[in-house]
Amino acid sequence: MKRENLNFYVIVLLLAALIFSFLTIYAFGDHHTGTSHISASSAALYIPENEVFVFLKDAETRMPMASTTKIMTALVALSKSEMSESVEIDDNAIGIEGSSAYLKKGDVLTMEELLYALLLGSANDAAVAIACHISGGVYEFASLMNETAAEMGLENTHFTNPHGLDNEDHYTTARDLAIITSHALQNSEFRKIVSTYKKSFVSEERCRTYVNHNKLLNMYDGCVGVKTGFTKKSGRCLVSAAERDGLTFIAVTLDAPNDWEDHKKMFDYAFETFEKIIFSNEMEQVYKIPVIDGKKTYLAVTNTEKASLITDRGDYSIEKNIKLVKYAVAPINKGDILGEILYTLNGEEVARLPLIATETVEKAESKNFFEKIISLFK
Repeated sequence: MKRENLNFYVIVLLLAALIFSFLTIYAFGDHHTGTSHISASSAALYIPENEVFVFLKDAETRMPMASTTKIMTALVALSKSEMSESVEIDDNAIGIEGSSAYLKKGDVLTMEELLYALLLGSANDAAVAIACHISGGVYEFASLMNETAAEMGLENTHFTNPHGLDNEDHYTTARDLAIITSHALQNSEFRKIVSTYKKSFVSEERCRTYVNHNKLLNMYDGCVGVKTGFTKKSGRCLVSAAERDGLTFIAVTLDAPNDWEDHKKMFDYAFETFEKIIFSNEMEQVYKIPVIDGKKTYLAVTNTEKASLITDRGDYSIEKNIKLVKYAVAPINKGDILGEILYTLNGEEVARLPLIATETVEKAESKNFFEKIISLFK
């Protein structure tokens, strides 16, 4: 397929996703050097802002995900607890195989420290400690994780534990994991933790330092997390997110021998291929319209929503068409829609912003016809 034809189809698909809110898939093309050579068995590249997948490689296959499980563990923990909560370490959290924070029975940590241990140090004992504190046990906590996945509409994800150690009934897909991560990144505490390289917790009893296993934080400009994972069965698993120029992309690889390079290739492709056009920010468009029979003769209207578009880079033409009522008749309520702005890209409508009344205007005392006309020119 020719490059110009491919660009056209990409724009059409992305615009459709923006307007009608369904998922669109756009695969890597041979036109972009090296991006088709992804080592992962399963991979996905996702734009969370408009819920568009721009690359999928065997992304619907159920696979083990190792410690990337802990993205959901943290998301559930943050929804069910406070960061300042004290957590006494349960017997069941002691000596869990794999990565560890070396917790001891009787230790008391804050939920905040356990989440840093979970997401930076990938500590399996911290995962179990969180599960026991919130739900009383691993099985009960896994039920909460599965309920959360079901609420997201994910049909190919199932959890049996909070840490990701191998279990044949513990699986996800690259596509589902990208969606889970998009939800997690909406939580400011989660975003803060996964973007941290090193964090120390010091008390009279001890000092613990947790170092992030995600090398992309230092390897890739704009990386903001998210989580690594590995078992012999799952292979190398990685979920990452990167932000530049108002754009955020989430990349997922499962069973990827060369995961760091896979993610850099996907992000390079994404930032080189797509851009974000901001038509208007909130409250940026302000217009005045005359009022008839009101205690005020003019009323300001504005947009309370923003309008933007993520599209393929290239030449394009943007037009703005303002539609306002010629006048408004009192009474008028704050929030009444009195107009709209239409934005078109290359002649196709891509965004529509309602213009609403910024205040309430009450009806004035009765005036004769001549007074009404004069009031319009005051």
